[in-house]
Amino acid sequence: MSSVLKSVYRDSFFRLVLHGFLVNLLVMPLLLGPNVLQAGEVNVYSGRKEALIRPVLDRFTEYTGIAVNLVSGKAGQLRERLLVEGRNTPADVLITADVANLYQAMVAGLLQPIESEVLEKRIPVTYRDPGKYWFGFSLRARVFVYAPDRTGSEELSTYEDLTALKWRNRIVVRSSSNVYNQSLIASMIAVHGVDAAELWARGLVQNFARSPKGGDTDQIRAVAAGEADIAIVNSYYYGRLVASLKKSDKEVVKRIALFFPNQDGRGTHVNVSGAGVTAHAKNRTEAILLLEFLASSEGQRLFAELNHEFPVSKDVEQSPIVFSWGPFKADQLNLALLGEHNGDAIRLADRAGWR
Repeated sequence: MSSVLKSVYRDSFFRLVLHGFLVNLLVMPLLLGPNVLQAGEVNVYSGRKEALIRPVLDRFTEYTGIAVNLVSGKAGQLRERLLVEGRNTPADVLITADVANLYQAMVAGLLQPIESEVLEKRIPVTYRDPGKYWFGFSLRARVFVYAPDRTGSEELSTYEDLTALKWRNRIVVRSSSNVYNQSLIASMIAVHGVDAAELWARGLVQNFARSPKGGDTDQIRAVAAGEADIAIVNSYYYGRLVASLKKSDKEVVKRIALFFPNQDGRGTHVNVSGAGVTAHAKNRTEAILLLEFLASSEGQRLFAELNHEFPVSKDVEQSPIVFSWGPFKADQLNLALLGEHNGDAIRLADRAGWR
């Protein structure tokens, strides 16, 4: 295919994305044949496990003919790799979970701003960087998982209420070294200020049923086992247990329930899984096309469904498991603030004794 024809197809693809991405792309391969938009390759560094991202990338390749080379790893490791590789990095796109990770990549100079009408149209302003360095494609909520036989839903209300004396020795949560909790603390700082957020963290620590250990699934299992009455976890961990075919996981699910806090106020704390184009991307056009696909209805649906998350756009269908939880009010805090307050959150947690 000539370079001119490739350019025409790329421009056509962009317009299709902007004016009804999913419908057009479903029809286009039937009319023009597979891989009609062949346009080279794009290299992706992903903080998501391969099983949670490869199906999305394969669908992108199916529609465009653009090959996707994937390297998976932990967020910190990928950030260090990008720093070491510098201008010689093969990476064109960085995909990772939590705004704090995206923010750290941005301030380290590892991402570049991009102009895209598609992304600005499809991604709500709350879930993208004001400077256009990163964009969120799926949401996770920081929820309560509780034991209904010991705690009534009417007793539950807000994150702030977890400092009340009635919760003494009843709460479990993972270490503050985890970015999910750092972002929760950062949201408290953004809403209440550092001093009030620190008082909250100190009160929360006093109500821990045990010293923080393990991941979010371990906190849920602790509630099911009677070691605590409430766990603070990301919603998709509950979703994974619901989807599990293991008998032991089904037993856990029978003993717990999900609760979205702060519904009468600002809403439940949410965060994103998102991506940005790397600062030294060699395949910049293809990288932007990939982000635009992730922003499409098809891309968001797959990206969210694979990990039991919520799409960022309200017009995108939720997975059956996520849909079964019912609607909830999400905090509309601009998520860029979570990255900005990350350092303060880490220091605050240390002072509060949240190890």
